[in-house]
Amino acid sequence: MSPTTRIAELEQSNAHLLIENRQLKHQLDWFKRQLFGEKSEKRLDIDPAIQESLFAGLGLTLPPKKEETKQTITYERRKKDHDHSVNDSGLRFSEDVPIQVIVLTDAEMESLPDGECEIIGEKVSYRLAQRMASYVILEYRRRVYKRLSDLQIVTTPAADNVLEKTVCDVSLLAGMLIDKFSYHLPLYRQHQRLQQASIQLSRSTLIHWAARAIDLLGLIVDAQCRHILQGGVLAMDETPIKAGRQKKGKMRQAYLWPMYGADDEMVFKYAPSRAHHHVQDWLKGYQGTLLSDGYEAYAAFSQNNPGVIHAQCWSHCRRKFEQSKDSEPVASSEALELIGALYRHEQIIRDKKLTGKDKQAYRARYSEPIVRAFWSWCEQQCQRLELLPKDPLSKALKYAMSRKTSLEVFLGDPDVPIDTNHLERGLRPIPTGRKNWLFCWTEIGAERVGIIQSLLTTCKLQGVDPYVYLIDVLQRISSHPAAKVDELTPRLWKDKFAHNPMRSDLMKHGE
Repeated sequence: MSPTTRIAELEQSNAHLLIENRQLKHQLDWFKRQLFGEKSEKRLDIDPAIQESLFAGLGLTLPPKKEETKQTITYERRKKDHDHSVNDSGLRFSEDVPIQVIVLTDAEMESLPDGECEIIGEKVSYRLAQRMASYVILEYRRRVYKRLSDLQIVTTPAADNVLEKTVCDVSLLAGMLIDKFSYHLPLYRQHQRLQQASIQLSRSTLIHWAARAIDLLGLIVDAQCRHILQGGVLAMDETPIKAGRQKKGKMRQAYLWPMYGADDEMVFKYAPSRAHHHVQDWLKGYQGTLLSDGYEAYAAFSQNNPGVIHAQCWSHCRRKFEQSKDSEPVASSEALELIGALYRHEQIIRDKKLTGKDKQAYRARYSEPIVRAFWSWCEQQCQRLELLPKDPLSKALKYAMSRKTSLEVFLGDPDVPIDTNHLERGLRPIPTGRKNWLFCWTEIGAERVGIIQSLLTTCKLQGVDPYVYLIDVLQRISSHPAAKVDELTPRLWKDKFAHNPMRSDLMKHGE
C-alpha cells in the first residue's frame, strides 16, 4: 500500500470518527437534558436587537408584545364575621371545612374567687391540622315490626348498595378510585392505610371492588367515545404502559391511545401494540381533521380515508430544532424564534378570545407570513453543503419539510389547534401513574385504567368534581335508561344532574 493511499484512508477514517464523536456528544447532551434540564419548552428571552434583525431580514415584524398596564380598582365587599387567617400570608378556607374548637383557659385567673375577674372577650387564632386517613363504619339498624292485626313480622328493607352483597359504601368506591387514578396512590398503599386505621380487609377485596365499579362505567365511556368521533377535530396520541406478563419476570409492552375531542372530552383506548391497524379500527368512519404528532400511523390513516385531513403538531417540530442547539446554535435559534413568533400570535388570539372567522383572519394576516418565512428559511438551510445527513439540524429540517402540508392545516381551519399540547396535558396522569402503580397485571386491568382515566380526565376538563360525579353516577347508572347513557358523561352530567346529585349514605346522615 502506497503512503498516499494510506494517508487518504486515515483521513477518511478520521472524518468518520469526528462525525461519530459529534453524534455521541449530541446523544450524551440530550440525555443530560432529560435528567437534569428544564422540561419546559418556553423560550428564554434573548436580546431584542437580535430578534429585530432576524425578522427584519425575513421581511417580517415581531408580534406586538403585551403591554403591562396598571389601573386603580375600588369596590365594596361584605365584611366577614371572622378573618380566617393565621398570619399575614393567610390561612384561607371555605365554610365547608370542619372546625374543631379548643377553648384555652388561664388556670390562675380561673382560680380567683367570683367577683375578682370576668371574661370580657376572647381572641381567636387558627392552625391547620391533619388527621390520620379517616374511615367511617356505617351501622345500619333496621327496625323489625310486628303487625298486630295478623301478627306478621315485617323487617325494614336493607339500604340500596352499588355493589350488591358487599360491605363497601359508594363513598369508599369513589374515594378509592380517585386516590389511585387522580392522586396515584396504589391499592396496596390504601390497604396499608386501612390497616393503620384498624380495619382488616384483604388487598384482593379492594382490587375486586375497584374492578366491579369500573366495569359499571364502561358504557358511559363508550358513549363519550361516540360523541368524540362525531366532532370535526380530533387529536390523538399514544403512551406506553406495561400490561400483562410476557414471560416470567417480564411484563408486556402495551399502549394507551388517548383521543381528545372538540368539546373537551378525552377517551383512553387500550391496545397491546403500536400497530397502525388500531387507528383504523377505532377511527373507522371518522370524517374531519386528525391532529397528531409525526407517527406514521396517523398519516397512513388519513391517506386511506379521503374524508380525513391530517394536521400535525408544531410543538413536535419545534423539539427537533431544540435538540440541534448544541451543534448548530445560530441556525437553531433562528428556527426557534420563527416558531416562537407563531406561539406568541396564538397567545394573542387567546387573550382576545377570537373564534371562527375572526381567528382565521388573524392567522392569515399574522401567522401565515411567518410560516412562509419559515419554509423559505428551511430551504436556504438545506442548501448548506457542510450539513451532513446525520446532523441534528438536517434531521430537524427533514422532519419539518416532509410535513409541510400537515403543519399548515391550522392556517385554514380556526378550530384546529397549533399543536397537541392540550392532549399531552390530558394524558399526564398515565406516566405519573406508571411511576407509582408501575404496571397492570392483566390486559383487562389496563382496559379498566383507560375507562376510569377517561372519566376522571374529562371531569377535570369540564370543571366537574370527580368525587361528586362518581358517587352520583355509580348509584344512578343502574336505573338510568340505556338509550340516554350519554347524559351520564361529564359534559352533559354537569348541566343535567350536577345541581342536585345523588349523595352517599355517609353524606346524608351526618358528614
